[in-house]
Formats: sequence, C-alpha cells, structure tokens
Amino acid sequence: MSTPNDDYDTPWKDAVTRYFADFMAFYFPRAHAEIDWSRPQRFLEQELAQVAHDAELGKRLADKLVEVTLKGGAPQWVLVHLEVQGRRDSRFAERMFTYNYRIFDRYRRPVASMALLADGNAGWKPDSFGYQLLGCTVGIQFPVVKLDDFAGRAEQLLDDPNPFALVTAAYLATRETKGDDVRRAAAKWFILERLLLQNRDRRIIIDLTVVIDWLMRLPQPLEHELWRRIEKFERSRAMPYISSFERIGLERGLKRGLREGLREGLREGRQEGRQEGRQEGRQEGLREALTQQLRRRFGALPDPVQRRLEQATWAELLVWSEDFVDAATLDQVFRAQAG
Repeated sequence: MSTPNDDYDTPWKDAVTRYFADFMAFYFPRAHAEIDWSRPQRFLEQELAQVAHDAELGKRLADKLVEVTLKGGAPQWVLVHLEVQGRRDSRFAERMFTYNYRIFDRYRRPVASMALLADGNAGWKPDSFGYQLLGCTVGIQFPVVKLDDFAGRAEQLLDDPNPFALVTAAYLATRETKGDDVRRAAAKWFILERLLLQNRDRRIIIDLTVVIDWLMRLPQPLEHELWRRIEKFERSRAMPYISSFERIGLERGLKRGLREGLREGLREGRQEGRQEGRQEGRQEGLREALTQQLRRRFGALPDPVQRRLEQATWAELLVWSEDFVDAATLDQVFRAQAG
C-alpha cells in the first residue's frame, strides 16, 4: 500500500489562523509575552499576497502577516514565515530579509519576522542575513524554531495543553513513519486517542483531528479501519466529538476543490456516519467545511455572508460548495441565490 502525499501547508495555515495566540505561546514565547492578547488580531492576507507578488517570491501558502497590539498599546505587524514543507534552502534567510524590507517599503510599517522550520537538517538553522559595504551595514536577525528541536519529547508533547504541542507530535510522527503505513496508522491512533481523552473544548477536538488527519494521511483501507475504531471508542465513552467521515470527508472534498471530492465526502458520510441525526450532521459538517474554505481563500467573512451561511439550507450549501470550486470572489460563490 502506498501512502498519499503528505500535505502540510493547508492544515498548518488553518491552525495558525484559528489558534494564533497558542501558536505564538508554544513556538515564540518571548514574543507572545509582549503582545496584548485581550486586543483582537487582524490577519493581513491581501497585504502579504501583494508583497509576495511584488517580490516575485511565488505562492507561499503557509506564511502569515498579522497585526497585533503590544502591551504598551501600539499596533504592530508580525510576519510569521512558516517553512512547513521545509528543506534546506541557501536563500531562505535572504527571502526573510526581502519579505521584511518589502513590507516596510510598501506600507511603512515595522514588521517582526520569525520562522518555523520543518526540514531534517540538524545543522541548518538560518537566523540572519546581511552585508557590509563601505562602512554601511544592512541586514536582519530573526528568531527561528525547528520542529526537530522537539524530537524525543513525545510524552511531554502529548500531555501539553497547547494545541500546537499535539500538532508538533503529529508532524514528527508523520516524518518518522514515512513509508511505513502500518506504523503510521498505529501512531495516528495513539495520538488521536490521547486527544479524545483530554478535557478539551469540542471545537478544538474537531479542529485538531482535522489537522492530524491531514498530516498523517493513510491508504484508504487503513484510514477506514482507523475511523471505525475511533467511532467505537467514542460510543463506548459517550464522547460524540466527531462525526468522522461526515466532517473530514467533506473537508477533504472542498480542499481538493473538485465536485467529485465533495460527492466522495458526502458518500463517506452517508456510509459511515451515525444513523441518528445523520442528515443534520451532514448539513452542519458541510456548513463548517465550506465556511473554513471560504476563509482560507477570501480571508475574514463579512457579517452578512456569515449570517447567510448560518441560515442556509442543505440545498443552498450544496450549490455554494460547487460554485466555490471556480469562484474568484465571494460574490461569485453566492451568485446563484443573488440571481
């Protein structure tokens, strides 16, 4: 059996957006301590996309540019540059420098850059770039964390209440089990079981399950066996956190952006979902999956759009999910009803 290609960008991007304070606390605690988390954060997706385009840096899905407020009261921008599909790159530090000065040049805003690296090169940890010429010194130094720094701390990670401890454990297990599907299935069950046993909010349980599932992809037979095991575990403990195939099948279908993917997710939901309340579960799963995908592509949703999603019927959600595939704007997603 062959394991599907491991996919890191989307789940990491989603998790960082949803739990940004936890992300900073886990990987960059010194920066976290200087931010006033009682004030809202603003994700600057369009600003970052424009800078990346101007600098010809390509599409870097996992990067984040966020406006935060420091404890002194001043709003500041934080650039979180994630190399979550990391491999050694001799120009990485230069790119960090380029992002930073491009943002300052375009918006006249100081920006703090930081990097999370997921490559396997223990001796490679670039944290600066610069040059000197004729008495002039130009450059940048930035904090950098490598996921390899957490290797060998599996039990500590699994017991840590921060969501990114569990995500880190899943990432490390994904890399350690590459090419060994049976071993990966066992590791995935172990991590998900620990997650289900922790006293976490239902929303976090679902979000982390989606991230772990995306990271630790398995061939379909092993995947089905795993989710049947989880459903049995949930029933035995009266823990209805996840309608597994309903929710995760739909997430995958929308992620691929194909109608066939959506239909596959719905079919899996019908076959494996809970008998009681199955239609309601499918509708709620589709609503949440579509909402997440809209946020990924278009950023924060306006209140009127959010209300339409919350009040939508099953038929409307299906139409919008199909229109989402080729839509370039929010208006194009909702054109059917508008027309």
